Amino acid sequence: MSFAELRGQMLRRKPLTEVETDTPADERLARHLGLWQLTAIGVGGIIGAGIFSLAGSVANKTTGPAVLISFLIAGVASACAALCYAEFAGMVPKAGSAYTYGYVSLGELAGWFIGWDLLLEYIAVAAVVAIGVSGYFNFLVEQIGFSLPQWMLGAPGTGEGHRVDVFAVVFCLGTAWVLSRGIKSVGRFETVFVGIKVALVLLIIGLGVFHIDSANYSPYFPYGSAAVWTGAATVFFAVFGYDAMSTAAEESTEAKKQLPKAILYSLAIAMVLYVLATLVLTGMQKYTEISPTSGFSTAFKSVGMPGIANVIAVGAIVGIITVVLTFMLGVTRVWYAMSRDGLLPEWFAKTHPQRRVPTRVTWIVGVASAVLAGLLPINTVAELTNIGILMAFIVVSVSVIVLRYTRPDEPREFRLPLMPVVPIVGIGFSIYLIWSLPWETWARFAAWLLLGLIVYFGYSRRHSRLEQPGAEIAGR
Repeated sequence: MSFAELRGQMLRRKPLTEVETDTPADERLARHLGLWQLTAIGVGGIIGAGIFSLAGSVANKTTGPAVLISFLIAGVASACAALCYAEFAGMVPKAGSAYTYGYVSLGELAGWFIGWDLLLEYIAVAAVVAIGVSGYFNFLVEQIGFSLPQWMLGAPGTGEGHRVDVFAVVFCLGTAWVLSRGIKSVGRFETVFVGIKVALVLLIIGLGVFHIDSANYSPYFPYGSAAVWTGAATVFFAVFGYDAMSTAAEESTEAKKQLPKAILYSLAIAMVLYVLATLVLTGMQKYTEISPTSGFSTAFKSVGMPGIANVIAVGAIVGIITVVLTFMLGVTRVWYAMSRDGLLPEWFAKTHPQRRVPTRVTWIVGVASAVLAGLLPINTVAELTNIGILMAFIVVSVSVIVLRYTRPDEPREFRLPLMPVVPIVGIGFSIYLIWSLPWETWARFAAWLLLGLIVYFGYSRRHSRLEQPGAEIAGR
């Protein structure tokens, strides 16, 4: 094969005109998600550990009461990416999110890399959150007086006698079971659990506001004003989740109209709750006394409301459950989309004949996340999640600029404002955060991408549907 032919394979683009009806019947997904179910999935992916643990940790160690400013900065940066996702969602209502967006605008190799990247990142996110849920379960079990064997309470190296985190394993497999029941069940589950979570956060805000002591806000910048940027870099990972929700485009009843709205609604709802919650948290308790792991629980205990503290602990579990479900949904739909396009074996793209969900991929992802969650410490798994999500944000931001100028007349249900300022700000913030990551994270990321390069040139480019005779290729 000549270099020109190889270059043509790497840069060929999936056409925007391709529609869901081109998909074989045994690979199609069922459309059951409405606007508010999509929004619930987005809110479910965004609100979780960010409110229940991360806010307290950053306030205590990094920013003090100015954690509110950190969340606002991170929210602005995330909003830039969200606007890019919203424009794409109104143009390309296909499963796969950033993978598909990169494929139609930058070419097959770029799409492949971001899809391959998200497979690892989303599985790792699900595993990290499952480990967090397991910690709350262990705490509650101890509270009611049960003593469990040490071997089942954590991964090796996380405590004396620990061998496997059984709760985390069961939780990952249970989530896979929920996903395998069909998207209608997932939508109902997310809507109910997100409703409970939002109600809990509103309860925290409504009760906590009466116990705010303005003296706790002073000094507002105890670690210096520059610390809010460090805090923003930390809490940034609490303000995405809409990206995973956008992978469910082909399961929406009106994707082009509903997805852009759901992306923006979910981020707006989450940011309002984050701002109000952090304002209450740092007002109830001096930042030096806020617990890094259970901020609101300790805050309510400090004002003589231990019963509310226990409710918060249970609510935190409910809140974090939806995060795992959202990201596991995301990775299964990216995998499904790559397989349907021929870049991975099409065996994975087969859907259940009645439920119309990719059950094969769902159970593989469930087992993979269970292995990570059960056998690795949370910090090791968490390090796998950061760089890939940021790379996805960069790809989407670049892609929306490319398509705005190469296909300016293409119909768009939503057009992001201030082009190209908004996506450039998103790109800049993502690059800044990536640059701040430790070299070990870069090394793992590079190793995963090298493996992906081998898979692409060894299998994907030859089996791509765009390689088949008569395939429509954008730009040809």
